[in-house]
Amino acid sequence: MSSTPLLELKKVGCYKQKGQPIFTDVNLQVNEGDIVVLQGKSGSGKSTLLKCISHLNTYEGEVVYRGQTPQSYGIPQFRTQVLYVPQRPSLLPGTPRDFLKAVSGFAVHKQSSAKAKAASTVSETLGFGSGEPDVSGHEAFAVAESWGIQKELWDRTWANLSGGEAQRIVLAIAVGLGTAEVLLLDEPTSALDSESSGKIEKHLVAEVKSPDSRLKAIVWITHSPEQGERVGTRFIRVTSGGVREETVDPGV
Repeated sequence: MSSTPLLELKKVGCYKQKGQPIFTDVNLQVNEGDIVVLQGKSGSGKSTLLKCISHLNTYEGEVVYRGQTPQSYGIPQFRTQVLYVPQRPSLLPGTPRDFLKAVSGFAVHKQSSAKAKAASTVSETLGFGSGEPDVSGHEAFAVAESWGIQKELWDRTWANLSGGEAQRIVLAIAVGLGTAEVLLLDEPTSALDSESSGKIEKHLVAEVKSPDSRLKAIVWITHSPEQGERVGTRFIRVTSGGVREETVDPGV
């Protein structure tokens, strides 16, 4: 295991407007094998912090991934490796299958994923050409099925999915793409029952622990102390003054 942190935040701050900080001076290291549980009161900036890490919000300070800035990778490439999954997936046009095809067709995913390259080669060999990607054997389907998502749900419009179904499908796509070394999860199971949540927790924890997995660490927001205890290896409390590490999960 490398001595260089997988992900490092150096004096990161974010402001509502000048003189009104959401948080300041966030210093944090995330190492391989970490499942960092972010805690704090509503409005403390947990979601904002994840968006800063993934370059969806402007911020001061520095985010470093494997010793380099996101800009040195190129922001699109960085976002495939440090991948943010929102709590409430946007109501996108079309179906989840349409979304998976669109994402799989992005050049950055074709470059990053060995599975995508293999699928593309097979598709071209069978005469499908280099147009719309063939996602029929995509790993996301198997992941979603193991979490209780029936195949027909992939062809419903997003508006006709429940909150829990949409959460599971978007997370399955994030995992199934196979590009992320760090997942940034914003209450990924908030709309799920305990059984469905448990399946996802076990899957993600096993992925982080597996030496054969691409996924090396997770930064996970949860308002459930019980979930935090089940998945977390480290516990970080977010306040307006920054973050502090706690040795045990104290609840929220």
